[in-house]
Amino acid sequence: MPFQISPGINITEKDLTTVVPNVATTIGGIVGVFNWGPALERTRITSENELVEVYGEPDADNFEYFWPAANYLAYGNNLLVVRAVEGTARNSSVVPAGTAGTGHLLENTDAYETKLGSLVDLFYAKYPGARGDSLEVLAIDGAGWAIAASRKAASVTARTDGNATTLQLQELKFLENFNGAPGTSADALNSGGSNDEMHVMVIDKQGSFTNVAGEVLEIHGYVSKAVDARRVDGSNNYVLNVLNNESRYVYAGAVAAFTAANTEDTDASTSTVGSLKSSVATFRNLTIAASTIIGGHLQSGNDGATVTGDELGASYDLFDNADIVDVTLLMAGGSSGHSSAISTAQKIINIAEARKDCVAFVSPRKASVVGQTSNTSITTDIISDKTAIGASNYGIMDSAWKYQYDRYRDVFVNVPMNGDMAGLCARTDFTDDPWFSPAGYTRGSVKNIVKTTWEPRTADRDELYRNSVNPLVTQLGAGVILFGDKTMQVAPSAFDRINVRRLFIVLEKAISIAARQMLFEFNDPFTRAQFVNLIAPYLREIKGRRGITDFKVVCDSTNNTGQVVDTNNFVGDIFIKPTRSINFIQLNFVATRSDVSFSEVGA
Repeated sequence: MPFQISPGINITEKDLTTVVPNVATTIGGIVGVFNWGPALERTRITSENELVEVYGEPDADNFEYFWPAANYLAYGNNLLVVRAVEGTARNSSVVPAGTAGTGHLLENTDAYETKLGSLVDLFYAKYPGARGDSLEVLAIDGAGWAIAASRKAASVTARTDGNATTLQLQELKFLENFNGAPGTSADALNSGGSNDEMHVMVIDKQGSFTNVAGEVLEIHGYVSKAVDARRVDGSNNYVLNVLNNESRYVYAGAVAAFTAANTEDTDASTSTVGSLKSSVATFRNLTIAASTIIGGHLQSGNDGATVTGDELGASYDLFDNADIVDVTLLMAGGSSGHSSAISTAQKIINIAEARKDCVAFVSPRKASVVGQTSNTSITTDIISDKTAIGASNYGIMDSAWKYQYDRYRDVFVNVPMNGDMAGLCARTDFTDDPWFSPAGYTRGSVKNIVKTTWEPRTADRDELYRNSVNPLVTQLGAGVILFGDKTMQVAPSAFDRINVRRLFIVLEKAISIAARQMLFEFNDPFTRAQFVNLIAPYLREIKGRRGITDFKVVCDSTNNTGQVVDTNNFVGDIFIKPTRSINFIQLNFVATRSDVSFSEVGA
């Protein structure tokens, strides 16, 4: 307590209820090449349906990336996905008059906000890729609505006999989907302005998103041309902000695009898209010449060329900082079929080794296991892949690709199995604990599989396992089973097993978080005893849950010597005896004569 100068009572609190925290063990991470969705940005996905909703259905170009992610989600429900794109990819866009835009690469919201000042088109697809060319975005304000309504009243037949113009059909769509004309918002009225409201409509013109051409995807009614306009609930109602924050499909482009939309109003005193607090009173109309509507069919979207190994690596870099992103099961995904499969596998294992709180799952190259007929050649090629990737107890390698049904395209496909291997670990976390082996008949059954791309013989399995590759075998009545639980470490030690590696990840992560409480405390017997009393109960719990067989925590003057104390260090030694999984079973059957007593046959 602090020294007191005069008499009185001083009250303090000291918290001695701190414990070792539970840490997440089931967060997957994967990079994919998709035809839609945010790029170079981590997105949390919890189900296959959500994967399709965000990134689109698999196609002939990306199914090898889609299915490892979807297969993981068959076992777990927490997956961070990063979409990789090639540098020449472009977002679809449209200029005010409805013609194709110039195209920009806007990978995600951060990229959009960074490049907003250089954007010249009116509307942009939310994400890069040719799929954005299915979209149509239209905008109308009060002046345009009045013209459209009068034209409809004067010529209903022209709109319904199949001879209606594109403009007439667009006008009719607005009149049918909104319950009234845009006009003047309360904000504008209070500021002495008028004509600031507009309606915006997003349409699936080609049917790529809904399978129905012309289906209305979104309507944004009574949004404002004024940057500081507010809704009744206080949220911003400026058209750029509304689309950028609420639309799932499009961004609004630069302010200049809305300014250029008006060629009829030449009154310099009237406001363009701007602030209600300005001295101008009236907002310009959006009409262009005789047209009542701005915008149209988005075009010039581009998927780009084939994603390079460097671009895949740059996407995986989004998982490299343990202080920013929590991930425990990192997967190579479809990169196992890429020309840079080996270097990408090395990349994710290097990330896992640097983080020290996750493991990396890799598969053999596609050429090693798909389309080959010789078991000997396949085994040799897999081992060659493993040798090229290198040895690491943070890496886990399987032995085959998976032949499964792609229900989105009604075809059967071969895909890498690293997503399933990570999924088996995720399922093990849910049913048992991370320090249980994910292999075998209890926890190692693979889901949603027709067959593996090859069936290793006993001799092949022996050779693979000797080289730290985990075989997948088909067992009658049991399906496809993971028949190995080795890490990619070659040197024999406790860390050449998946369950031991993951056990130590859990212990190191949880205890290191708890040990932060010792920072800036005194290195004295009280603090050391506090550390031991903090860690020992946690380890006793892990022992009770079959993770370890015994432990010892040492934190005293024997390892915190005067030199350690004088250099402001603190040392805690934690000795662990991990449990081991059974890999080999010896059953001895002994036939005896009828007159032999079992008590005499050896015990």
